[in-house]
Amino acid sequence: MPHIEKTAPSSTMEISPSSRYVLFAKHMIQYKWLYLFLVPGCLYLLVFKYIPMFGIIIAFKDFSLVRGIWASPWIGFENFEYLLRSSDFYHVLRNSLILSFYHLVFGFPAPIILALMLNEIRNLVFKRISQTLLYLPHFISWVVLSGMVINFLSPSTGPVNFVIKQLGGEAVPFLLKPEYFRSILVSAEIWKGAGWGTIIYLAAITGIDSSLYESAKLDGASRIQQIRYITLPGIASTITVLLVLQMGHVLDNGFEQVFLLYNPATYGVADVIETYTYRIGLIDGRMSFAAAVGLFKAAVGLVMVLIANRVARVFGNQLW
Repeated sequence: MPHIEKTAPSSTMEISPSSRYVLFAKHMIQYKWLYLFLVPGCLYLLVFKYIPMFGIIIAFKDFSLVRGIWASPWIGFENFEYLLRSSDFYHVLRNSLILSFYHLVFGFPAPIILALMLNEIRNLVFKRISQTLLYLPHFISWVVLSGMVINFLSPSTGPVNFVIKQLGGEAVPFLLKPEYFRSILVSAEIWKGAGWGTIIYLAAITGIDSSLYESAKLDGASRIQQIRYITLPGIASTITVLLVLQMGHVLDNGFEQVFLLYNPATYGVADVIETYTYRIGLIDGRMSFAAAVGLFKAAVGLVMVLIANRVARVFGNQLW
């Protein structure tokens, strides 16, 4: 009897494009309410993020409000050439990079450490009260917060200088000292945002299997060891994703906080890309040049995200 070779059926069948559309339509109908919740977010991105990208074209034109976008003369890369030749821009870029480095080194780990501390609190009432108090600064506008910082550090009426004078020292005008500005700004941002940033990390911690902690306790692991070998590896992917996204904002230092706290005495260390763009774009009326600066910043952010994701891929936690 001749041997008949049997072939096993393929585990994965090729799906035609039309079948894919049918499956997708059925999926949308089945989860229509979930897709409906996506509509406001998609509209927000479309109206405020994607449609305004059309304005990038003015970075390559000598834009005039009178002539409009289309009638303004095309100048190509002249704005970018002037940007790279400008010594002021390199000074501003240096300030932005230094502040971003401070934010990354001190600001990024702050919510992680805070989330780990909150997770160790066993008294639920105290934990909820602590979380509420830590979330509150997020809802304070930078206008109000800047006023609080100015009053708090005031040489005449501020409590910090009051303590210094009580200890026999002299009042220090902190906000007029360039060497203190960056530390004050980053500290204020950490105080404002660290509590709110713990939400994502606490949610990631709750997803860790509790049996791992129970096994660690039976093996005699201390709380520090449980954090080191269970909690931190359990939220490593979340940390990586947020770090990659943070790298996309490497040149974003915020306009409001810097603009409200800096002054002529601290321009040398406080003038960043946001304030530079505001000054040349709105005050000097050079909107084309300001658009070129903004496009340069966005391009740097994109490159940093790609680099950070490539580095994360080495550790097996890439974003995509």
